[in-house]
Formats: sequence, structure tokens, C-alpha cells
Amino acid sequence: MIGRTLAAGVLALQLTSAPALAAEQVQVQVRAERSAPVECKPRKGTTQLPGTEPWAQRRLDIKNVWRITRGAGVKVAVVDSGVDYQHPQIQISKFIDITHTGYRDCVGHGTAVAGIIAGRYLAGVPFHGVAPEVQLISVKQSNSEEGQVADLVKGIKEAVDRKADVINVSVRAADHPDLKAVVQYALSRDIVIVAAAGNITKEDGPPEPAYPAAYDGVLAVGSANSDGRRADSSNTATPVGVLGPGVDITAPWTGKSYMRGLEGTSFAAPYVAGVAALVRARFPKLTQQQVRQRITATADGSVGTGTGAGMVNPLMAVTASLSFDPAGAPVVAPPPPSPLPADAVAKAPQPDEHATNVALLVTVGALGIAAA
Repeated sequence: MIGRTLAAGVLALQLTSAPALAAEQVQVQVRAERSAPVECKPRKGTTQLPGTEPWAQRRLDIKNVWRITRGAGVKVAVVDSGVDYQHPQIQISKFIDITHTGYRDCVGHGTAVAGIIAGRYLAGVPFHGVAPEVQLISVKQSNSEEGQVADLVKGIKEAVDRKADVINVSVRAADHPDLKAVVQYALSRDIVIVAAAGNITKEDGPPEPAYPAAYDGVLAVGSANSDGRRADSSNTATPVGVLGPGVDITAPWTGKSYMRGLEGTSFAAPYVAGVAALVRARFPKLTQQQVRQRITATADGSVGTGTGAGMVNPLMAVTASLSFDPAGAPVVAPPPPSPLPADAVAKAPQPDEHATNVALLVTVGALGIAAA
């Protein structure tokens, strides 16, 4: 599952430009389509996992962060294809179905994203999520690899109205005024929005920005390999804030199973959304802007085009000592201490050669007398 895209909001344009009768016909058709049976055949996962932790968990050292916070008290909304609520590692606090087709995840994508954010620890299972004690809100906005911008807009608005603290959007769309407006609505309610920067292939031609990731105020996430460098498939046209693990990813899947070998910014974004939840739990008084700034200020450092501040660093994000300047100013690390003045340490006096020679003669004389 390299990534997911959304079709343009054609429906909304039709409803505003067509005659009233035509609009009513379109609405009836949409309701009929949504009430029709939905083919729900996600790819089959596996119940066999390797005995070692996935590299992403080891690289981010997530368990070490749990000594400080596991995200308790924070609400995270996953606007995606739904979630397999029967998966043993996923606990959902609220379901919202924009598609009116039921809560099942007919793609598997949303289950993987939710699991990466909040998969609970189970003894003997090598996989776990980033922030296992958050309250998950599943907002189903699509039943397929593609969807409608109008449904994405509704999904984000529902997440805002349910008072989410963090919203993860692992889908991409073209720029649309309604999408931009709902993002601004979420930011005005002090919500951290984390979104996938999008994926590219050689066949796609020149890369184009992915939305909502490219909007101001959204924490856009690129995809990284296990060495911390940008994956070739990660979109460089989107202004990336940080990287997250996005190659050879293991995550929960539908049918109480797991999927291995996942790739894309879709799965990098929830790692960062999980870190945002940890930061909000650790520092509840920080604004959404300060949370984003803390995550970028504590990342491992840029490694080239399309990498932003580099790989996200959960432990540093919840422990680093940062000074927050007035609103709107960037977050910076505390300045290094000033160097000591030149006269702070007294210089050693020059040796007195005359006194040294006298002392040597006295010592030799004393030894001679003692010998006699």
C-alpha cells in the first residue's frame, strides 16, 4: 500500500453550478450508490510475525519514552478507511462513518494507520504502537484506494467537532478551497494536523505538492528508510516538516492480522502523529503550533531535499529543554554558555631559576653532611 489519493471534489461543484432539479438527481444517485452493498475484500494479512521488533520501533526507541508518557488523556482522530475494531491491539473510543456503509475497514489502510499510532502492547507480540493510551477516534471517509474531497472535508470537520487533539490524515488530494478552509478551522481550534507528504514514482512525472500536507500549519511527514534517509518514493514537492519510518513497515491489518512490507508516507505520518500525542500528553499547555515546533526542533537533523528536520525523535521531543519565544517565533534550543573571560583563570607564575638553584645546592650540601 504505497499511498492513497482523493478524486477532485466534482460533486460539490455540480451541486453549486447545476439547476436545482439536476442537483436533486445527483444527490439521489449518491444516496443510492452508498446504500448499495460495498465489496469488502481487503488484502489478506498474516498472523505470523518475526520474533524481533520491527526496525521502526527500535529506531525510534518508543518503549523508552513510555517511562515518561504513553499519551493518556489525548484524543487522536484517524481520518481514513475505517478501523478493524476487533483487532486485539486496537481500542476505539468512537466511530464516525462519513460513507454510511458501516464501520468495517474494506481497505486495511486505516487499521494500519490506527495501529501504528495507538497499537497496545501485548506480551509476546513484537509490534506495538507509539502512544498506546490515547483515545482513538475512527473517522471513515472512504471504502477504496480513492475517495472524494468532500468526504475528507466532512471527516476532518467531524474530528474537530469531536474535540480531537491530533488529527492524522494519511491521504492526499489536490488543493481545494473547502479542504483549506476545514484545515484552518481545525488549526483555529488548537488541533495538531499531521498529514502524509505523498508518494511518487518514476511514472508520475514531476512531483506536485500533496494536500492537506502542503497547507500552512500542517505538519507534513516524509518517508524514511531504516538508515534515516529519505525513501525514493517520498514526495519532495510537499514542504516536509519531519520524516517518519516509511519503508518495510509492519502494522495491524484487518481480520485480526498484520501486514508486513508496507511502504509510503501514509505509514510514516502516524508515527509522527503518535509522537504529537505523546508531546501533548507530556506538555498539555503547549499550543498546536508549539507542539509542531517542538517535534521539528528535536528531530535528528536534515539529510537533504525533502527531509525537513530529519527523522522524528520521540524521546527528545518529550524530554528536550527548549525555550519558547513569544507567539509566532521559532523554537530554539537554549543558547550555549558564554565562554570564560581571558582573566577568569590566573596564569601560573614563571619559575624562579635562582631560587631553584639555591634550593638544589642546599639539598646537595645537606646530603653530603649526612653522608659524612
